[in-house]
Amino acid sequence: MTPVQRNSLTIVSLLAILLALGACDRVGDRTAGERIDSATAKTESAAKALQRDAKDATAGAGAALDNAVDKTKAMGASAGDKIDDALITTKVKAAIASDKDLSAIKIDVDTQNGVVTLSGPAPTAAAKERASEIARNVKGVNSVDNQLTDKAG
Repeated sequence: MTPVQRNSLTIVSLLAILLALGACDRVGDRTAGERIDSATAKTESAAKALQRDAKDATAGAGAALDNAVDKTKAMGASAGDKIDDALITTKVKAAIASDKDLSAIKIDVDTQNGVVTLSGPAPTAAAKERASEIARNVKGVNSVDNQLTDKAG
């Protein structure tokens, strides 16, 4: 049973009790009609308070849901970026390995947000530049940080 249903049941029960007490034929300061009117007013007031509480709870739940959706989207975007970076790294490594001048050389490739970092030895300055060119031509690469060391120079 939800809190709103529980509160509604409580209000209806209170109304029934108040109406029953109001209908009692007791002698007092107020007439039965006055007691019923008072009970009705109290019930209406409680119902309005319940409605306000339900609106507040709904608004709070909506805000929490929006926040959860935003966080999930951000996490999804972050995971997507990591997959894209891993794919770029793989493509750059494959392209370098297929080049006859660079295939026998150990070049480390790392990608962060589309920025490819090349590190390790290069046999010549021309081979170092060729590695940068190969990396720049891979789809998704934003820039290349060539930290290869020229063994000849």
